[in-house]
Amino acid sequence: MTTVTILSGGAAQGLVRGLADAFKAQTGFGIDGEFGAVGVMADKLRAGAPADLVILTQTLLAKLSEKQLVVPASIADVGRVETALAVRNRDPRVTVKTEADLREVLRSASAIYVPDVKASTAGQHFAKVLDQLGIAYEVTSRLKIFPNGATAMRELAASTATNPIGCTQATEIIATEGIALSGSLPPGCELVTMYTAGVTARAAHPNEAAALVALLTGADQRELRQRVGFAG
Repeated sequence: MTTVTILSGGAAQGLVRGLADAFKAQTGFGIDGEFGAVGVMADKLRAGAPADLVILTQTLLAKLSEKQLVVPASIADVGRVETALAVRNRDPRVTVKTEADLREVLRSASAIYVPDVKASTAGQHFAKVLDQLGIAYEVTSRLKIFPNGATAMRELAASTATNPIGCTQATEIIATEGIALSGSLPPGCELVTMYTAGVTARAAHPNEAAALVALLTGADQRELRQRVGFAG
């Protein structure tokens, strides 16, 4: 089967998976590609990796468009995703209403599962939050850092730690079996990121890629987007 190839942030993996059957019915094409830290995916495109479309943060898409790697007219917003906390299904949910609450929750966690703190949206933000809370050095030994949020959440689900917690994009939490969305980060620590899709300048299947962008962003898929963790 012919496929459209994606390079995407991990935040969109659940949405793409949910649209695969509809896309195949519409175009006859399957969907292939990679999902991971947005910085890594952008670097792959810059390095010449084959891709028909990308789903990355709005900021990164704008930069790739400036470099003529993405067709400007094809770019469309998919939706906003918040960075949130996760716990294993069997563990109590945590509620953090203030920075002090979050500081206490992280201090008491026996392990903290997060994505790449240099290349992923959620990981970069989490590192900044630890500095902001003044506990970065204190919890460093308990950080469990993985290449992307999906991997971090799978590892959290399998964790044998006494009191683990995770932090990544809400969509990655919702898409992972064995863990639960525990709550938002508190005011002053929150992050909501707009994810955007676009057809690449070197697309082998530009028409089908454009059709997938339309499917990802269309009004008739609003309910699915909300269900998997996108807003607006």
